Amino acid sequence: MIKLNRLCPVAITLSLGCAGVAPAFAAGQITFVSQGGAYQEAQTKAILDPAAKQLGITIKQDSIPDAWPQIKAQGATGKPIWDVVDTPTSNCLRGGREGLLEKLDFSKMPNAASVPEKYRTPYSVAYEFYSTVIGYNKKTVKKVPQSWADFWNVKGFPGTRALRNDPQMVLEAALLADGVPRDKLYPLDVDRAFKKLAQIKPDIAVWWTSGGQSAQLLHDGEVDMEMIWNGRASTVAKDNPDIGFTYNDGILQNTQLCVLKNAPNLANAMRFVDTAVSPELQANLPTYIDYGPGNPAAYKTGKISAKRASELPSSPENASKQALMSEEWWASDAGIQAKARWLKFMQQ
Repeated sequence: MIKLNRLCPVAITLSLGCAGVAPAFAAGQITFVSQGGAYQEAQTKAILDPAAKQLGITIKQDSIPDAWPQIKAQGATGKPIWDVVDTPTSNCLRGGREGLLEKLDFSKMPNAASVPEKYRTPYSVAYEFYSTVIGYNKKTVKKVPQSWADFWNVKGFPGTRALRNDPQMVLEAALLADGVPRDKLYPLDVDRAFKKLAQIKPDIAVWWTSGGQSAQLLHDGEVDMEMIWNGRASTVAKDNPDIGFTYNDGILQNTQLCVLKNAPNLANAMRFVDTAVSPELQANLPTYIDYGPGNPAAYKTGKISAKRASELPSSPENASKQALMSEEWWASDAGIQAKARWLKFMQQ
């Protein structure tokens, strides 16, 4: 049984008092939190409903675009109302370091333990993958870009361009464009990245600030090529056959599941996390949305066809073409300083 609650749209940091968001003290239930929208609807059908049935529990849901302020606020009380959160890996790392999350005992979580170490932290495990890719208009570009070096080559690959107004992914793209190997990106050479960015800055028509904006730019023909998330690009491509994208030189990212410290339903929360990352349930996700399973073993279940796998960011073939983003680096002091430097760069 799934119950979906929405956080109050105002005073989010005070949402502990919102109507409909009640502590889950009763046995046999958890409160699960994700980002909402089509993504949460997809995971409900693919993972949450089956997990609830399998475990014999009720899963209440909340949704919030950025869970970090609430993770901190609830952690400060010592009596959180949430149990499990689906959030970027950087939040899991920060939360773990600040004592806000439970450490996962992988010796008691066989499914979570089967996820490669590079896809988990002591406090979390990969839940789903998405990628930052190069999207383009096949009708207007003379040559199709297949790398960030091509994207930076404005003479060889003419056309209007757009990048995200955020250092994450953009600094990685700049270094890839400058010839840094995918497996040698971290720690990021920030000076080198900003130097490379300065070269292309005059040729960027739009610095987009939301996934919806990036999709609209490509769909409406406002730009010929751009940095875009694979899910947004594939949605646009289904509506406009002139739009394409490549996983070559993509930047692979994931969200992870973590459990709040002193979660009200701790035992069930841990059981849920392990069940949610099982290969069988993970393999359901691509049926409903263009995100890849967090557990690579999902590709061996027989549920995901070879054609469907070729469209997903975390399939072995596509993952091998991409760089894996280090959320740990972005959560470090160096990453925080890079974000501060970005604001100055954009104002210049």
